[in-house]
Amino acid sequence: MACNLSAQEPFRVMFYNVENLFDTKDDSLKNDEEFLPDAPKKWTYHRYKEKLNRIAKVIIASGDLHVPDLVGLSEVENDTCMRDLVKYSPLREAGYRYVMTDSPDQRGIDVALLYQRGTFKLLNKEEIGIPHEKLGRSPTRNILYVSGQVLSGDTLDVFVCHMPSRAGGEAKSEPYRMATCMVLKAAVDVVMSARMNPHVLIMGDFNDYPHNQSLTRYLGASKPKKKTEPRALYNLMYGKKGGTNRYRGEWGILDQIIVSGSMLDPSSTIRTTPEQAQIVRHPFLLEEDDKYGGDIPSRTYIGARYHGGYSDHLPVCVDLEIGQ
Repeated sequence: MACNLSAQEPFRVMFYNVENLFDTKDDSLKNDEEFLPDAPKKWTYHRYKEKLNRIAKVIIASGDLHVPDLVGLSEVENDTCMRDLVKYSPLREAGYRYVMTDSPDQRGIDVALLYQRGTFKLLNKEEIGIPHEKLGRSPTRNILYVSGQVLSGDTLDVFVCHMPSRAGGEAKSEPYRMATCMVLKAAVDVVMSARMNPHVLIMGDFNDYPHNQSLTRYLGASKPKKKTEPRALYNLMYGKKGGTNRYRGEWGILDQIIVSGSMLDPSSTIRTTPEQAQIVRHPFLLEEDDKYGGDIPSRTYIGARYHGGYSDHLPVCVDLEIGQ
């Protein structure tokens, strides 16, 4: 299902956790042995190319008259994967450029942002590291911060993140996500203070749900209201039906899009509404859940068995209106 359309062709933003996009070469500095041709999963070049083509299909299908203007991605191993995606997959005709992080994550996975140069002029790109040693935690993904100029001449500030996983259980892992959201909030506050009219958009896999404390208390992202504060943060996925990931038969929204209140002002030159944010449910992304019933995202692997699907997450997207 694509996002809602406005009368004017929208500026579409999408986020997608692509589930382990690894190349087939061994990186001696990372724990990528699981995704090599001689590993039990037999991650071959053919399967890698199939994965790239599937990701391209999802992105292309999530556009309307054109592909999304911005696409945030998580679980991408390296620059080789991004280069192959934009140059050697069906996405090559779209003309995307990209920026990405180079994180200390032990598995070597990163976040990236694809952008259309015709609608988003790149101004700045930074990585925000997480002080894992001070927190007594293993390294996690850096946060990607990108600023760009849209067609109205305004600056759109974008953060792409992949918060620490729930490995070891929610109670044990939650403090790490809280701390990481505090780092993100501090970075957002710096941007907010530097802009007279801030237009901030945060997207990512938070490994928490919209009501969890990491998002509501530590990031300060609340449910959208009729009356919003320009410099407050609002989670557009709050209260949406369904989910982006299914665990033991239960859907939950781990992947979210958050905006500054200024973007919910109908008079803003970059604006949207909560209704414009959607979970993308293309039929080809789903299959029957044999164990619990209903549907479930079609994965690349089920355990160590190659399944040939897309990802264990569904994408999310939002349409922005640009200009007066």
